[in-house]
Amino acid sequence: MPRPISARIHLDAIRHNLDFVKRTAAASRVWAVIKANAYGHGIERIFTALAAADGIALLDLDEAVRVRELGWTGPLLLLEGIFDARDVETAARYRLTVTVHCDEQLDLLEAAKPPQPIDIQLKMNSGMNRLGFRPGDYVRAWRRASGIASIGEIGLMTHFANADDGSIDWQIDNFDAATKDLPGTRSLSNSASVLWHPRAHRDWVRPGTILYGASPTGSARHIEGIPLRAAMTLESQLIGVQTLQAGETIGYGRTFSADRTMRIGVVACGYADGYPRHAPAGTPVMVDGVRTRIVGRVSMDMLTVDLTPCPHAGIGAPVELWGERVRVDEVAEPSGTIGYELMCALARRVPVVASSRLDAAQIA
Repeated sequence: MPRPISARIHLDAIRHNLDFVKRTAAASRVWAVIKANAYGHGIERIFTALAAADGIALLDLDEAVRVRELGWTGPLLLLEGIFDARDVETAARYRLTVTVHCDEQLDLLEAAKPPQPIDIQLKMNSGMNRLGFRPGDYVRAWRRASGIASIGEIGLMTHFANADDGSIDWQIDNFDAATKDLPGTRSLSNSASVLWHPRAHRDWVRPGTILYGASPTGSARHIEGIPLRAAMTLESQLIGVQTLQAGETIGYGRTFSADRTMRIGVVACGYADGYPRHAPAGTPVMVDGVRTRIVGRVSMDMLTVDLTPCPHAGIGAPVELWGERVRVDEVAEPSGTIGYELMCALARRVPVVASSRLDAAQIA
């Protein structure tokens, strides 16, 4: 029997979350963001759940080619754009829309002679100071792009620095002031601004983490009451049970000491599976359908849990590390990270099962 750990990918949850985005930003078209191998869920596994998206956005050419070969015929956006002349050839061959954020990328497009023009999203640095043309230089970049024969439609886009925890009006104002006389569709909203900043919805929105049911802020509290469903469940079983007496410790570093007689469960999951090593004692976990907590230090292949709330749980009892009942953000936040880092970090050694009412279960 294989080690009793697996991840389940819920295609119905992704469909549900995409539908929620479309209803929330009803006047906008949706770029479904599937970078980082669909946030660790697997592009091939989730592809059928994206049928209702208007476009797909991702990071690199390999991912884009994979999506085209799966049969996607709609718009396909490279979020960081192109890096050399060969990328221009691939973008033309696979009918990609490319983000353009610097003059060097315009140079590549200007030097190319693709068989048909390539659509672009011209990116503005409206205040995040990462990629893009500054507002004062944006019109010049747009005019240059509009004069390049190898460029087709020009969309206008930007990215927000703190849509998850603050006001973005200053960035919207910067964007609007610089683009007020320019034609083209607008794309501003990431996941957080889809949820909380309707002023930013515009022609296209670009949801990423909320498609997979995680919080844009990294805190599960911030999406309480928002009907997002977890798209990934990491589950395992108890493979051992120990009884500690008061004063006894458990695990590496002896970081947890029992203050009474306690039953401790050992779970077949550790940091080599993608669970955060620095998750502190008290991080929630479901054992045999009951919410409890991890105790002690997370090891490479195992972690330990308090069985006090579930006295009848024994070897073989099911364990949910994160998923439908323990949100991934509830594990990430006390670990000092965000839910989508954990989803992206799921280890290759963990078997993955994708399932849906509409799709036969498949093991990858």
